Amino acid sequence: MSDHDSHGAAAAHGTGHGDDHGHDDHGMAKLGPIDMKMWGVGIIGVIAALIVVAGVALSTGFVFSA
Repeated sequence: MSDHDSHGAAAAHGTGHGDDHGHDDHGMAKLGPIDMKMWGVGIIGVIAALIVVAGVALSTGFVFSA
């Protein structure tokens, strides 16, 4: 048997949401600053992926038809 309290579906919980869990109010955490360098790298990655997909589609003669 475990020394830990049960926390499954059968475990008894309080009547309020988040009782005895130490959770803060959901959605109230402050976010850090936006990392523009990483967003830029991500956008460049998406553009590169689209170029690769277009190249594969053109080289295989892919056609959108039903």
